[in-house]
Amino acid sequence: MSRDIWDPDAYARYADERARPFFELLARVRATDPAYVVDLGCGTGELTATLAARWPGATVHGLDSSRAMIAKAQETARAAPGRSLVFEELDLRAWRPSRPVDVLVSNAVLHWVPEHRDLLPTWVDALAPDGWLAFQVPGNFDAPSHVLVRELCRTTWRDELGDAAAAVLAEAPVGDPEEYLGILAEAGCAVDAWETTYIHVLPGEDAVLNWMTGTTLRPLLDRLTPDRRRAFLADCARVLGRAYPREPYGTPFPFRRVFVVAHKG
Repeated sequence: MSRDIWDPDAYARYADERARPFFELLARVRATDPAYVVDLGCGTGELTATLAARWPGATVHGLDSSRAMIAKAQETARAAPGRSLVFEELDLRAWRPSRPVDVLVSNAVLHWVPEHRDLLPTWVDALAPDGWLAFQVPGNFDAPSHVLVRELCRTTWRDELGDAAAAVLAEAPVGDPEEYLGILAEAGCAVDAWETTYIHVLPGEDAVLNWMTGTTLRPLLDRLTPDRRRAFLADCARVLGRAYPREPYGTPFPFRRVFVVAHKG
């Protein structure tokens, strides 16, 4: 089993659908001339590079705990000469900024960090005066995609995956917009919090399963031998195919996300 479960190619399979929430989040960040921008959980770095393009005078620092993701991000940095774009392999829980941060972004990461609510006030403290904190998280943990896989891991796959699924497929790993508003308002920020449900139309066979193999299922698949991995994916394909039937135009996949933008004023 690998220590680094993330596969940049699998994650990039639905790059457009995964990028849309990032841009809609950043559209509400009104920083004009930041000097230092940080992306916590930068992944493959393509979206981080758009921060350097938006604020060309800023040093943009991307961090991710996945060595494979950072290796891909380094390729992104080499393809953007002239940009102050730096990537580092580091768990966001261990991050301590050496200077005040003007814009702090975390895109689709915090659901992997159970203690992230406790980190938010610390990140506000790390902001410069007039700084911005922006993050979005999936809010679809009660959707059929998660409920059905949780049930598989509690029954058929209990002995092999039950303990891992309890952490990976937790029923409420993130808060709602009101909860985050309360945390960050108490920390002294003006907060814009909202939620959106996208209806992605995914192409191809087993579309929802293919989506999940790039994200949610990665820690579970990493626990299995190749033969057992194929068997588990076949079980997932069966239950997900019934819940999300393929239509002539593709597979509709509702996906709720929670967005928060906090301004330290």
